[in-house]
Amino acid sequence: MTVKQILQKLQKILPSSWLYLLQDIHSYLMFRWILKVQSQPLNLSSKSAMVFSPHQDDETFGCGGTIALKREQGTQVTVVFLTDGQGSGGAETLTKEKIIEIRKAEAEAALNILGVPSSDIHFLDRTDGTLRDLQGDSKQKTIEQIVELLQRYQPEEIYVPHCKDCHRDHEATYTLVREAITRANIKVDLLQYAIWMFWRSPLFIMLKLQDIARAYRLNITQVQTQKKQAIASYYSQLKCLPRSFVKRFQGSYEIFFKVEL
Repeated sequence: MTVKQILQKLQKILPSSWLYLLQDIHSYLMFRWILKVQSQPLNLSSKSAMVFSPHQDDETFGCGGTIALKREQGTQVTVVFLTDGQGSGGAETLTKEKIIEIRKAEAEAALNILGVPSSDIHFLDRTDGTLRDLQGDSKQKTIEQIVELLQRYQPEEIYVPHCKDCHRDHEATYTLVREAITRANIKVDLLQYAIWMFWRSPLFIMLKLQDIARAYRLNITQVQTQKKQAIASYYSQLKCLPRSFVKRFQGSYEIFFKVEL
């Protein structure tokens, strides 16, 4: 049994209250250590950006402040959602079609608050939870769609979930986007953002020091209230996420990890 499988088994055994407390403490300590010790300050650039989000809310949690700051200075920001969000928790009484409709509406509302017009929001509509399992034509079509968007917008920066973000769709998004960047043959700065990594990945067990090397922190105090309002737009998701988990994304800094291409 792998370390990851052991941790997953423990998560099922431990009472939710105990598990959330342990994850909250670990996430807080990890974030503060990286913020205060491990990271370098990041200056906001005027480079055009494309943000890839596995689900409707990841972009706002991970990059909402960055998006808002860039849009304030008139910089082009495009957001691409890979899945339809139908696997949303806490919506057992709704049809999949209704869940998808709600999540898209929430995404557009959140991004409008951050300054992104609907014309710069794209939905690839892969089935939630299946990105890692994409094979053959389905996988190639997804990569081709990403390549087409990269070539159309020619972004200078790309934001994508961390390759060890402890979620199937998140890690698969990183892999798909890396492949598309190679095929598109464009020169970009690639930055990873963390959603679940601090919460689920114990340091030195699953997450190594080299995984958090090249960490950078961006001060988003100027748009902190705006980001909180955008997060609040995802009302269907906030009902089923731990409050302490959500709180970590409402602070005055966002952390990114640069990737050498």
